[in-house]
Amino acid sequence: MIYETIITTCNADGSAHPAPLGIHWQADSLIIAPFRPCRTLENLERNAQAVINFCDDVRIFAGCLTGRREWSSYPAQSIQGHVLTAALSHAEVQVTVVEADAIRPRFHCKILHNATHAPFRGFNRAQSAVIEAAILISRLQFLPLATIQKELDHLQIAVEKTAGEREREAWQWLMDKYKAYQQEISK
Repeated sequence: MIYETIITTCNADGSAHPAPLGIHWQADSLIIAPFRPCRTLENLERNAQAVINFCDDVRIFAGCLTGRREWSSYPAQSIQGHVLTAALSHAEVQVTVVEADAIRPRFHCKILHNATHAPFRGFNRAQSAVIEAAILISRLQFLPLATIQKELDHLQIAVEKTAGEREREAWQWLMDKYKAYQQEISK
């Protein structure tokens, strides 16, 4: 099963690098499989540790994809890493095995520490729509624009009906990025 999370890895200078990424959960371990090229992959190759943050603030998902990476965090307990302050829970992991791949290596990780900070009350439709839109926006170079537009049109209905302020803000960030991409490729 794949869970949508915010992974924080450490940049070379020790600062936090948050990134939305689906993780594959298997019993007591998990797999992180980022596409090349990306900073998360570079950080995992260098330091082999990460924090998996489970968040319900969808602005973090949208923000990371739109250049807004300055989210409050604090030091992890058992690894060199950063826990997002907004995380409802988190897992601190150590890479144990790397399956090499030219496009998408798989980092098998052992969980060293788990913590729950607040209850997860579930996602409303707008939150789910923003996460799905974020996934689409992260694939602008891979998917046909007609497909993306059709999906976004459908997701926008949920945002219009059920969004709060955070979801509307996150949605707008994603739509701004989408419009900028459309303008860029039409030149």
